[in-house]
Amino acid sequence: MIAFKEWQVVCEALAAGEQTVILRKGGIHEGRDGFAWKHDRFLLFPTRFHSQQEGVKPTAWEKFGEEGLSEWQEGEIVPIQWECQVTEAKTLQSWEEVLALDSRHIWTEEIVRERYDWEMKGMKGASLHAAFVEVYEVSKKINIVYRKKCHGGCRSWLEL
Repeated sequence: MIAFKEWQVVCEALAAGEQTVILRKGGIHEGRDGFAWKHDRFLLFPTRFHSQQEGVKPTAWEKFGEEGLSEWQEGEIVPIQWECQVTEAKTLQSWEEVLALDSRHIWTEEIVRERYDWEMKGMKGASLHAAFVEVYEVSKKINIVYRKKCHGGCRSWLEL
């Protein structure tokens, strides 16, 4: 089973149908080639990294955010409840293309711009990868025991 790591608040918005696109630049562990939509169907692995509240629109945080959550700890149970089907994937190479998707996601313009401009290890700035998705509840919730070695770090894809 392949899972895609995404902020927990974004997973909730995707599941509720309030977000229909996932924008990704790539994580530090993506390698020199950067990020790619390697899978057209994947589970959502909710993460609690970073400052999620500051990275999403206030109305989305009010609806989907959860105060006081800290990063998953070794041995905690991570519930896997949602599966995504990619209907289209493409690389956005102009800021106008990115802005046109504002109503389809909950991120703030500042966090999207930061990701759009980010460059590292051969990944070029002024681009973002977009996947337009349909989200489904899994027929039976999957509980994953969190292991930092297996599930931690800045990587997008996990094999469960």
